[in-house]
Amino acid sequence: MAFPVAGSATTPPLYPVGSPSNGLSGAGFIPEIWSGKLVEKLYASTVLAAISNTEYEGEIQSHGDKVIIRTKPTMLIRDYKADGLLQVDRPTGAKIDLLIDKGKYFNAAVDDVMALQSDIDNLSIWAEDASEQFKIVIDTEVLLALLDQANTKNRGIAAGKISGDINLGASNTPLALAKDDANVADGAVEVLDAILRLGQVLDEQNVPETGRWLVMPAWVSSMIKRSELRQAYLTGDSVSPMRNGRIGQIDRFTLYVSNLLPSGVPACLKAGEYPLYAGHSHGLTFATQMTNMESIRSEMIFGKLLRGLQVYGYKVIDDIAIAQAIVTKFVPVAP
Repeated sequence: MAFPVAGSATTPPLYPVGSPSNGLSGAGFIPEIWSGKLVEKLYASTVLAAISNTEYEGEIQSHGDKVIIRTKPTMLIRDYKADGLLQVDRPTGAKIDLLIDKGKYFNAAVDDVMALQSDIDNLSIWAEDASEQFKIVIDTEVLLALLDQANTKNRGIAAGKISGDINLGASNTPLALAKDDANVADGAVEVLDAILRLGQVLDEQNVPETGRWLVMPAWVSSMIKRSELRQAYLTGDSVSPMRNGRIGQIDRFTLYVSNLLPSGVPACLKAGEYPLYAGHSHGLTFATQMTNMESIRSEMIFGKLLRGLQVYGYKVIDDIAIAQAIVTKFVPVAP
């Protein structure tokens, strides 16, 4: 028989009206005869650590910190003339303030009697899940904030610092992606063509070729695997992406798939529109740290509280190292 739990009449109320318990019994954490194994939980893949510069994380102390990032000065090269005096320069670089002004937390309680009757370590399971949820929530926030932060020459329908005629799409006029060139005459853009366009705008900004990345939604990844890139010799891999599921690199980009990219109306885009982000880690800096993770006795119940605080900050410190395309799926018009 399970131990009775407090209801909504508890003073002070611990649980909302209509919720007779904290849900542990109903969720199976106070067993009668329960399996000792939990159903494996699946988490959305996160990409932020792979696409950003995180070298400043060790300097974070707490929420509200400010990390001052110094940048390299630009050296002035002058013409030399015999018998002339040398002009003296004192190079100075700009500084960038990275504010650690954001934080996420969790705070969960487990009653002593429930912990005693549970055959699994609830607190450890909760802490493990919280670490994954932190990554998902923060990735979602930063990928949304990255929208339209690329340099104006690296996005839009007239991108390209030098050429000025590279169409990367925009809201209302996105690139309609197709897996090949069969529908180009109908206004579609081959998915490989879109990737090459992103590469060109970064080339025109002199962004280093090594360390480039590209983040795409899953449907674009599937489109690539069904395109001519399924041929192994085009990707440089030993086997086709159709066989190993790995896209690898295309046009110097390491490709990442994320289901956390912003899309549609919630992101101030039209329905069905998604961004493709490309760039170099030099462009985006991100710093985060779990400043508090503690298990303490609760003053309101006979039990423990597990709570954690993760602080973080992010900033586009060099927008020329970020490129953006706005894309949608090409839908053929029925004859």
